[in-house]
Amino acid sequence: MSNIPFQAIDWSSIEKIEYKGETGVAFWQTVQFPGLRVRIVEYSNGYLADHWCQKGHIVHCMEGEFISELATGEKIKLKKGETYVVSDELSSHRSISENGVTLLIIDGDFLKNKE
Repeated sequence: MSNIPFQAIDWSSIEKIEYKGETGVAFWQTVQFPGLRVRIVEYSNGYLADHWCQKGHIVHCMEGEFISELATGEKIKLKKGETYVVSDELSSHRSISENGVTLLIIDGDFLKNKE
């Protein structure tokens, strides 16, 4: 990962990109640095991700609540103020949001599986 100088992010100036889920939609605002991606992600009511993700993340729930469903069948509910962390390729997971949610998601090279 490269050195990143101090900077503030004005999220109101970052474009929202729409991604359709299996049901519902997600809106991503993304700031990309070398080896690091920072996003504000909003899931609509009734959102179900259209894929199983293997990527590592730090996910912080800013508003609402959602379920992170693991391929093992386990379901973890996160609500406002809660966070989960996972490294790349250590979990197959997807997001479900019944009533909408806003997340801060950080991922990058520092979460690569070191095995």
